Amino acid sequence: MTVRSRLAPTPSGYLHAGNAVNFLRTWLMVRRAGGSLRLRIDDADSERARPEFVSDIFAQLDWLGLSWDDGPTGPDDFYQRHSQLLRLERYREFLRHLAARAQLFACSCSRRQIQQHSATGIYPGTCRGRRLLTANEPTRIHVPRDSIISVDSEAIPLCHEMGDFVIWRRNGLPAYQLASLVDDLDHGTTLIVRGRDLMHSTAAQLFLASHCDETAFAQSMFVHHPLITCAAGQKLSKSHSSLSLHAMRMTGTSPTDIYRLAAQHMGIDHRQIVDLNDLLTAYRQLAADQEIIPGPLDKTP
Repeated sequence: MTVRSRLAPTPSGYLHAGNAVNFLRTWLMVRRAGGSLRLRIDDADSERARPEFVSDIFAQLDWLGLSWDDGPTGPDDFYQRHSQLLRLERYREFLRHLAARAQLFACSCSRRQIQQHSATGIYPGTCRGRRLLTANEPTRIHVPRDSIISVDSEAIPLCHEMGDFVIWRRNGLPAYQLASLVDDLDHGTTLIVRGRDLMHSTAAQLFLASHCDETAFAQSMFVHHPLITCAAGQKLSKSHSSLSLHAMRMTGTSPTDIYRLAAQHMGIDHRQIVDLNDLLTAYRQLAADQEIIPGPLDKTP
């Protein structure tokens, strides 16, 4: 298998240590396997995306010393050639393709209405009978009650976990599940490295792909790793600005500190790690011992 993966940050806040560990895991797996790595910035949620967050992505990747083989070289190149907003017609094409093969419907329910009728906050299917799609209402896909999706050998009851999830938003832009899937299909992604909190997103995207006979996505390798948590035991979020890489750097955190954090997270003796090459060397040995993605062990970064 030719390994093709991506770093796919969203510019909705400053990157944090959890993002960095995910990027390092992905980079190590791809470089160890002699594969190809793409930088893909998921900015379809333009209401939350900010130019300063796009700039932060490049600044932190440069600070960490991470390289990629395809994608934008900087903020200007991103906006001119790589923004998801430049691919809206491709996403609409996929939506039309999906509409011919699955039950899609427009939903007029507000978040408050959903919460009033669902103790779990999962959409209860109120508008499921509406088949006419409209321009100013979200589009949902009907998820049958018996939809069980296997992710990492774990059976996920998609209807119970996500309900009839949104695939097109009321602002005329694709939802994350659709845009991410289309980009992975178009770019030939074969390895997707995510936190365990995104297992349901993987299940949702596998569900979408199955309706369009997109078998390549289902054949990808998915790695869902444990999350980095804060002192309170909660997963890191971009809303925790004090825990951003930018803020950590201001208080003296070095790339070595992040490399060692990633090493600990992967079960590598962090005491031997000083630079990125040390981490790659240690990961190669770990991968060889655990038979993680066969690839040329002598591949240089």
